[in-house]
Amino acid sequence: MQRNKSIGDILRPLDVAPFQAYLTNVLQVADVLEWILAQVGKAEVWQTSFSISEEFLRRLYFIERSGNVSRFNLVLDHKATNKTLKLWVFINQVIERTFLADNHSKILLVKSEGGEVVSVVTSQNLTRGNRHESAFVSTDPDIFNTLFAQVNDLIRNHSVPLNELFEQRLQQ
Repeated sequence: MQRNKSIGDILRPLDVAPFQAYLTNVLQVADVLEWILAQVGKAEVWQTSFSISEEFLRRLYFIERSGNVSRFNLVLDHKATNKTLKLWVFINQVIERTFLADNHSKILLVKSEGGEVVSVVTSQNLTRGNRHESAFVSTDPDIFNTLFAQVNDLIRNHSVPLNELFEQRLQQ
């Protein structure tokens, strides 16, 4: 996030605004994740994206290290594997559950240990850019449950675990 901006300039607290949206070049997905976790506490996270960058992985490492993420589930696109291959070792060290699928969605789902749910549908990949990106943020359980079921179907029925591919590659 830009140093002269606060996330509070763009988003209101979740308990005040259960539905909100933004279009800005100030926020990154990692900023939004940290903001959500600060409000709901320790949580499991599901994230889908076309691609991921080293910078986002570094941010995620520190977010997980804070103890606010109980488990992180990541889905990336098969077509972005050339870039992903360069980051395989780092991804496997940071995220235990990473999957590759035919995926272009950019969804962030957070379910706290207390049962609170947050859904974010965004235009941004898990990369750093200074482009304007948009997102819709919701605490509505119906929206979360719909997206959660669809993301889990993608994971269970349409993806390959990255750690299996990584193990196969190491054995070759």
